[in-house]
Amino acid sequence: MNAPQAVPRNSAVLVQALGRLRALLTGQEWEPPHLPLDQPRLMKLASRLQLGEGELLAVALLYAVEVDPSVARAVAQVQSPVAGARCMSGLLASLFARDGVTVAGLWAGSAAKEGLIVWDDEEAPLPERTVHMPPHLAAALNGLHALPPGLLALTQPKVVVPEDASRGLADVARALFGPAEDIRDSLLVIRGQCPAEIEQLSAVAAAAIGRTPYRLENPDAPGLALWLDLAGGIPVLAREAGPGEAIDLGSADRIDAPIILVASNDGHVVSARPTREWRASIPSAEQRRELWQRWGLSPDAAARVAARYRQSAGRIAEVGRSLGSTGAASTVADVTAIMGRGGGRIDALARLSTATVARQDIVLPADLASSLDRLRDRILMRNGLADGLGPTLAARYRPGVRALFTGESGTGKTLAAHWLANEAGLPLYRVDLSAMTSKWIGETEKNISTLLDTAEHGDVLLFFDEADSLFGSRTDVSDAHDRHANAQTNFLLQRIEDYTGVAILATNSRDRFDAAFARRLDMVLEFPLPDAAARRQLWDHHLGSGHVIAPSRLDQIAAAVDLAGGHVRNVVLAAAARARTDDRPIAACDLDAAIEEEYTKLGRTAPPLAPG
Repeated sequence: MNAPQAVPRNSAVLVQALGRLRALLTGQEWEPPHLPLDQPRLMKLASRLQLGEGELLAVALLYAVEVDPSVARAVAQVQSPVAGARCMSGLLASLFARDGVTVAGLWAGSAAKEGLIVWDDEEAPLPERTVHMPPHLAAALNGLHALPPGLLALTQPKVVVPEDASRGLADVARALFGPAEDIRDSLLVIRGQCPAEIEQLSAVAAAAIGRTPYRLENPDAPGLALWLDLAGGIPVLAREAGPGEAIDLGSADRIDAPIILVASNDGHVVSARPTREWRASIPSAEQRRELWQRWGLSPDAAARVAARYRQSAGRIAEVGRSLGSTGAASTVADVTAIMGRGGGRIDALARLSTATVARQDIVLPADLASSLDRLRDRILMRNGLADGLGPTLAARYRPGVRALFTGESGTGKTLAAHWLANEAGLPLYRVDLSAMTSKWIGETEKNISTLLDTAEHGDVLLFFDEADSLFGSRTDVSDAHDRHANAQTNFLLQRIEDYTGVAILATNSRDRFDAAFARRLDMVLEFPLPDAAARRQLWDHHLGSGHVIAPSRLDQIAAAVDLAGGHVRNVVLAAAARARTDDRPIAACDLDAAIEEEYTKLGRTAPPLAPG
């Protein structure tokens, strides 16, 4: 072994342990070489675990084996040829017998229970089984920072959260967990829909109590609670649940340390720990203005964007990072353009539609056009609409806008939804209802809740086509299926009322909707089948200039052919395909043939038309 070196006085326990090993090996007392050991940290663990003198000596020797090759070689020499460089429990019992160490005592002792020492899994009697100190704990006693398995450092913060929200959360964390020197084993639940945002909030809470947050992937790492105590860390556990589901911490609930749980807005937490919840909310208009300025917008542009969009801090950060990549001063138009490209978690739940629809592209009756204008204004004014109104209204006001478009297929409901999205500067997402619904009880509600939460924090326009399949009328209860269907409708009624974003529901028949939805809708717009004058406009808008059909002929077609806009579109495309096969403009014969085909598709007989 190496020649003796000076040993710091605060390593007295280690000196004793290694002295016993050398005496067993050579028959002489020996002072070991200098090994780095933070004696106060070791004493902190000993006090926490209430280790006896013998158990503490055994722990010191196991530490030395992990950090010094000469000690490991000495252990291997003593145990040769039975075992290698890690100590058998029988060796520890022999070395420290006069201090009360026994094999059974080590097996049942607090050091083993808390993971400070780990029994290896050899097929051997207890005295011949090896024990060791987990390397991450040995490193911590050495003053080094090695993460336990399943514990990850949080990424650098990418989200700026409002300062008053940070202060409020910090106050909650300090009240729940107590001072740094007396941390309690409590649970702080931080809820939200943006993972980056609630992760940043967990870092805020950890900093308030003088701890470093770590993402917890595996709560079963040996000695995890001890390592957290030595390193001044706090685990951050992530969970998701649907409405009515339980959030069970599992084995993490047994960790003898405070925990931060980041979770979605749904689900109830099952834990016996003292618990407080903090919910990440949409920042106020003033807070949004400050956040936009911090992402590079001028005060005027930040104020305009904050008034127009109602987004979470996480979504603002996503857009802000994209703004920063342009390398120039950002404007409202830049924000609108990035918003229009979509992004965020909602892309996994709905389909972004990028169609650009101008007002002149939609043929609508005057009264419907006026109603559509009022709906647009309602969307644009939603953030401050309750300002200055009575306290009863303001107390319950939620800035969501919900509208129902009803009418036959092809009457312009989808085009109108796109126009609204363009006017409001919001990305339009079409909801795939087949992906939302599930045969499993509770899954549909979970999918819808996740969709609405995500859309709400991203500030998008959700378009539910054929929405009656999801928001249909409740029925008389005759079996368990009816009860489940009615319970699902009841949930959707409440959830759509609480929604603070913009949702457009479309259906071919208003009668298929549950009557209780009417009160929860801000507007209901009826899209009628077009009359002859409107149909004439539709033919002009769809044909453009790429045809040689006489105006009188189009007048005749508009009067006789009672097709809505969506069917007119099909007819014109089919006629264009015929004409372009012969490399010529669309002629009346092309239109006549395409009209005949469209009526056949609909199972109807086309009206007679005079030869073109």
